[in-house]
Amino acid sequence: MLIELDAVSKIYNQGRANEVNALTDVSLTIAPNSMVCLMGASGSGKSTLLGILGCVFPPTSGRAAIAGKQLSRLPDRFLTIHRRQTIGFIFQQFNLLPSLSVLENITLPLLPLGVAPKARKQRAGALMTQLGIGHREKFPAGQISGGEMQRVAIARALINDPPIILADEPTAHLDSRLSLEFMEIMAGLKAAGKTVVIASHDSLVTGHRAIEQLITIKDGRIHVP
Repeated sequence: MLIELDAVSKIYNQGRANEVNALTDVSLTIAPNSMVCLMGASGSGKSTLLGILGCVFPPTSGRAAIAGKQLSRLPDRFLTIHRRQTIGFIFQQFNLLPSLSVLENITLPLLPLGVAPKARKQRAGALMTQLGIGHREKFPAGQISGGEMQRVAIARALINDPPIILADEPTAHLDSRLSLEFMEIMAGLKAAGKTVVIASHDSLVTGHRAIEQLITIKDGRIHVP
């Protein structure tokens, strides 16, 4: 399996007065080349679960293996390297730098890797063409439409060609047309061999034909109806 969690728990501020049990005894497996949706209300723990899947932080207890690496055994520096090589993030707020160009935003993840400028532009150019935003290459990211921002965010997530794509409430600020457009792009990535995990409660996401597995999180646990 590409993703395996066994009895994973995550506790914030452990041992303090403001301790929070965000996840409790979560076990799941996600196969390569699959498309999964994490469902749950705000505060249910799905964003924490997405953070563990994305190698942002290890679990407090339990075993989490992402793309062949056990997170609890990785020092922070190696966790960061593994995340850069393995995970592509698409954020709810896009997290673009508005004063930088579309091209510069897309190529940001390549800078810590020392990829040469020419190679960065070639990779980004191919993605911009694929996603239909090549004509916006030199535009500041703060001056393009919401749908175009979403495509820039997708291109940035794909620039390292990671096997896993994670999206956190990606349609929260999109209308229904753009939401369906986003899901078709995700379905295309799945068809191309990526593993896609989306955290969402949007029915346009949860009910999409490409979603193979719905995982409901409630009060930090996987909820089985």
